Amino acid sequence: MRAIFIFLTGLLAVVTSAQGTYQLAVLKYGGGGDWYANPTSVPNLVRFCNEQLNMNIRTEVATVEVGSPDLYTFPFVHMTGHGNVVFTPQEAENLRNYLIGGGFLHISDNYGMDPFIRPAIKKVFPELDFIELPFAHAIYHQKFDFPNGLPKIHEHEGNPPRGYGLFWQGRLICFYDFECDLGDGWEDPDVHGNSAETRTKALRMGANILSFVFSGQLD
Repeated sequence: MRAIFIFLTGLLAVVTSAQGTYQLAVLKYGGGGDWYANPTSVPNLVRFCNEQLNMNIRTEVATVEVGSPDLYTFPFVHMTGHGNVVFTPQEAENLRNYLIGGGFLHISDNYGMDPFIRPAIKKVFPELDFIELPFAHAIYHQKFDFPNGLPKIHEHEGNPPRGYGLFWQGRLICFYDFECDLGDGWEDPDVHGNSAETRTKALRMGANILSFVFSGQLD
């Protein structure tokens, strides 16, 4: 754990600026999937966290490619889309090293991503499987309490929202929201027409994820 925190401290030192202590990024990947979906979601989440949790996050959200060395600049990376995801061997290795080294990946299935993201992540961690997190997990109980796990943002097939995690040596390195559309709920109000209540739930759950990651719990 000590090595992980040293890595994160180094990341934070790299991105320290007058605009904020650290910066978030959206992950750009190949395969034809729309990695660029929900362009207003992460900026809105950053604004919410800065206002509600006094988190000193840079308001500018970056874009980083899976295989880029710049990936290590960002302690938290968000990934979304509706369709295909392809990682080259080099990209899979880069993402693996990033996550093992202390980075964190949040994946938000924007409906239709699930059949593609699972085999893609298997290329990164062939020895790991997604594990559904119990409702008692700390990620659901930060400043905002979600006793029943993820909030349901959009209905597609009537299935309940589910939150999965990847664990490396007992540390949560990736959180995957499925049947939830959490990122949709972070978008500007006029994009999907969500109610204020629904958007607030989504933003609060997003804030919990960031709070969990940067609190140093990670398990």
